[in-house]
Amino acid sequence: MNIDNYRNILDKLSPYGAKLIVVSKYKSFDEIETVKNWGQNIFGENRVQELVAKNELHGINLEWHLIGSLQKNKVKSIIPIVKLIHSVDSLSLLQEINKQAEKHEIVQDCLLQIKIAKEDTKQGLLPSELKAFLSDETFGKMKNIQIRGLMGMATNTEDSPQIRSEFKQLRILFEEIKQAYFSDSPLFSEISAGMSDDFPIALDEGSTLVRIGSLIFNP
Repeated sequence: MNIDNYRNILDKLSPYGAKLIVVSKYKSFDEIETVKNWGQNIFGENRVQELVAKNELHGINLEWHLIGSLQKNKVKSIIPIVKLIHSVDSLSLLQEINKQAEKHEIVQDCLLQIKIAKEDTKQGLLPSELKAFLSDETFGKMKNIQIRGLMGMATNTEDSPQIRSEFKQLRILFEEIKQAYFSDSPLFSEISAGMSDDFPIALDEGSTLVRIGSLIFNP
């Protein structure tokens, strides 16, 4: 555990007005409680089962974000537990989220995951797919979801110019999509980008939400 790193990260985020999501996957109850006692209340989990279990342990005082991939058959387990779903990458997944949110009579906040990395292992919508997605009449009929912005993960590389280029691509796409599809929606305002190794670059390129785990918990 590293409170100095935690405070340094917050200092770096402050000029940008960005928020920190502490990635708590595989971390124990005590570790999460320690970071919570530092004043942190937003935590991100990659796996549905782990998120549900930790929510039961820690109660309602934390804001949970699902930052990992989500299967349709697990959507019902996290609604209405999760505040923000970062990883929507298909229309069918969004339909299921809308369906489950309607059952709970809530509007679920979501981000659309965009593939900006050059790695095949990274998931997400291509820019051309995103525009088709948002133009689909099915999307327009969903009343129980709110698209808050975009999420992307850069290539796992030490090539800083490449990382910057990918985050810049995400920011430019965000601006294009906001103007074309969400110009009357102030809630479309989030770019989730940047992790322990690359978050300073992501901040420079417009990130409003950074997802950091190892710098705080230590590898």
